[in-house]
Amino acid sequence: MNALTPVGDGFELAKVDPDSTPGVTDRKHAEKELAKNFDELGTLQEKLFAESKFGGTRSVLLVLQAMDTAGKGGIIRHVVGGVDPQGVHLHAFKAPTDEEKSHDFLWRVRKELPGPGTIGVFDRSHYEDVLIHRVRGFSTPEVIEERYGIIADFEKQLVVAGTTVIKVMLHISADEQKARLQERLDNPEKNWKFNPGDIDEREHWPAYQEAYQIALTRTSTPDAPWYVVPANHKWYARWAVQGLLLGALRGLAPEYPAVDFDVAAEKKRLAAT
Repeated sequence: MNALTPVGDGFELAKVDPDSTPGVTDRKHAEKELAKNFDELGTLQEKLFAESKFGGTRSVLLVLQAMDTAGKGGIIRHVVGGVDPQGVHLHAFKAPTDEEKSHDFLWRVRKELPGPGTIGVFDRSHYEDVLIHRVRGFSTPEVIEERYGIIADFEKQLVVAGTTVIKVMLHISADEQKARLQERLDNPEKNWKFNPGDIDEREHWPAYQEAYQIALTRTSTPDAPWYVVPANHKWYARWAVQGLLLGALRGLAPEYPAVDFDVAAEKKRLAAT
C-alpha cells in the first residue's frame, strides 16, 4: 500500500516534492482504500489492546511533526479516528510550562508515552527541542547537538521496551501553507484556527527546512526511522500515514489472547440462567 522509504544516507529534504503522491495517483482510489482499511486497522488495534489485558507489553507511537497547517489534525481525525478511542493516547505538545522547563526536555514526553496495548499519537513532540530551538536560538548549538544523540538513545530504549515508533514529517510547500493560512482568514468559520504567530514563523522558512534536514538525517535509525510524507494534498497524506500505521500493526501481528476458562462450559452455564 505504501511507496514511502525511510530517511537514510544521502537524503535531501529539498529534493522531496511536497506536491507529489508516490504510490498512488488517483484521489478517489486512495480515499476508497482509506475507508476500506478502517476495519482492518480497528481489528489490529483491538487485538493489541486485548493482548495488554493478558500481560502484553507492546505499543505503538506515531510522531507527527510538521510546519503549521500541514494537516496533523486531519491525520488524527481521518486516520487515527478510525480506531477505538479506548486504545489511543493523544497528546499535543505546546510551549513548555515553567514546571516542564525546570526538568530535562524529555521529562514531559515520558509522561505521555503510550501504555501497553495503546497507540500513542504525538502532535508535535520532543523534536521541537531541536527544531524551533535551533531556528529561534532557544538553546545553544552545543545543547542542541547533544540532544540529537539523547533522542536517538531515548527512542532506542522505547523500541527495546516494546514500542514501535513511527515518525512522520508532513512536508508542505511555503506556497501551500500561505494558501491554507489565507483560507483561514477568508472563512469566518476557520478564523479561530488562525494564529498571527504563524506569519512570523514563515519568515524563518529556510531555517526550518535546514533544521528539519539535520534532525531527520541525524535521528532516523533502523529501529525508529523517519518518513517524509508529501502533504500538499491532504488526501494523499492521510492515505500514506494510514499505510505506515497499518504496516506497523501488521508487522506486530497481534492476536486475541487465549482465555483460561472452558468456553463451552460457560455457554452451558449461561444457557441455564
